[in-house]
Amino acid sequence: MPAALTYLAIMLVVIIIWFLLLKRPVYEAVLISFIILLTITGTWGSVGGYINTGLKTSLLYSMTAFCAMSILLTKTKVIDSAIAVILALLGRVTGGAGYVSVVASSFMGALSGSGPGNVMATGSITIPAMKKSGFPAELAANIESNASYLGNMIPPSGNITAALGALTGMAVYGEGYISQAEFWIVLWGCSLWFIVQRLIMVFAFCKVYKVKPIAKEDLPSLKETFKKGWQGLLLPIIILLPFVLDYFFKSTFFTERLGKSGASAMSSSLLIFIGGLASIYAVIIAKDKKQVTPNAIARIFADGIKTIAPAIGVCVFGYMIGAMFTDLGVTDEMLTFMEGLNMGKFGIVVFICFITCLLGMVIPGSSLVVIFGPVFITILAAKGVNPVLAAAMLPCICGVMCGITPPLGLGMYAGMSLANSDFSKTFKNNLWWVAAQFVMEVVVLMGVLPILGIH
Repeated sequence: MPAALTYLAIMLVVIIIWFLLLKRPVYEAVLISFIILLTITGTWGSVGGYINTGLKTSLLYSMTAFCAMSILLTKTKVIDSAIAVILALLGRVTGGAGYVSVVASSFMGALSGSGPGNVMATGSITIPAMKKSGFPAELAANIESNASYLGNMIPPSGNITAALGALTGMAVYGEGYISQAEFWIVLWGCSLWFIVQRLIMVFAFCKVYKVKPIAKEDLPSLKETFKKGWQGLLLPIIILLPFVLDYFFKSTFFTERLGKSGASAMSSSLLIFIGGLASIYAVIIAKDKKQVTPNAIARIFADGIKTIAPAIGVCVFGYMIGAMFTDLGVTDEMLTFMEGLNMGKFGIVVFICFITCLLGMVIPGSSLVVIFGPVFITILAAKGVNPVLAAAMLPCICGVMCGITPPLGLGMYAGMSLANSDFSKTFKNNLWWVAAQFVMEVVVLMGVLPILGIH
């Protein structure tokens, strides 16, 4: 067995034992894996360099800013009214509650950064609405959980920065290979196809179960909800517009006025200040001003440390392991091993999607992106997959699949608790969603579908 596979197997065993069996936090499991690998490989002399690599990654600080933003948005409930507007618009359509769940939960999932938390927050509105429309409990649970976890691949989800870091942290590409705005455009391009896939599945299941529109008496007033929630609808514009402008006008408008280095610096800083800008806007439009006093915000972030610290810890330790793997030549060895399997492009794509599906059953998606991202990008690119597309799909094949595939598929369990659905029925129905997700991953990575931003 190649040494690279041995290292990966050791890390996997440690994470399974520490995280799944001992029920300890995953960041502890990743750190212990790092320590054990340092000992086995005899690389303690380089530990300072690995730690430096883990801490100096600028995307780490962007991730922190967006995690803080997601906590503030969740606590102040500024987007609940926006969800009500979507429900008022689509609820009149047959199966409208299911479409609302896909659209609203995907958007909310991208902002909240928490799959199970998003299921509980958005699902408390959409799941009862779906059940009243005739959706079986197990289907309502799976629609909500699959839509919520789709947020893992939609900017500004925290997994996005890890995926970009996996690409630009590689020597062959480097930080100037693609801007943050260009990368986000590709991610939106990929996400649109998965949103369409989920909408089509909702349509098909509505036909199977003969689902009806939401009863008129249960529909919120569009006029009233828009009056209350129009400010929340501006949040995606505030978050996304700067990246769209940077993508389309960086080489012309901004470069002419700021110079090439100035335009590049502006692109690099977008992730840092957009999270803060959105947070300020959320504070301004919050209905309950008692929630956004300086003391209240301090308490929100103090309570949120339990959410932010584990995610950041996993990324720091994951970057450290990634630096060690680079030093040990794990990526090159894995590439050689894969090439020895004599698989073509299709075979490698299917194989990596299958491996991430299996790993996602026991390892959180963010850990997979950070630790294995450079390896997957290198292998896929060697077989003809666009490296930017490979990087953009990392949050999908790792983060999304991890959240919907048992036994780590926490979204399914969260949806079950809200829908009060039977485990066996929910699990069987969930297999349709996992299978569709897998097929879409292969189709997108194979380049069959046009992707915005990929030329």
